[in-house]
Amino acid sequence: MNSRRDYRSNRVALFDGIEEGGIRASSSYSSHEIDEHDNERAVDGLQDRVNLLKRLTGDIHEEVESHNRMLDRVGNDMDASRGILSGTMDRFKSVFETRSSRRMFTLVASFVVIFLIIYYLTR
Repeated sequence: MNSRRDYRSNRVALFDGIEEGGIRASSSYSSHEIDEHDNERAVDGLQDRVNLLKRLTGDIHEEVESHNRMLDRVGNDMDASRGILSGTMDRFKSVFETRSSRRMFTLVASFVVIFLIIYYLTR
């Protein structure tokens, strides 16, 4: 019951001053002035939305640019790391290609010692 009263009161508030034939003659505004006022409000609302979208697209552009710069730096760092690792791998290949068993034993022993030291330090 209360919702029906609210519906009727909202309807009365919404259509207050409007008759079946249009706006009452006692109204201080003509229909043209009301249409202009509604149009101005709609234009202002659209202009606010356009400005919001413009700022949003500007922020998105700045974010994309910063991510592109970051990806370029990461790519350059990866290229540098690849160069260092390839040089290290070349050195390992040259060590393993030699038939010197003493060098091989020293290399394996040093890896085992380093591994054990790291293992005990992290434990």
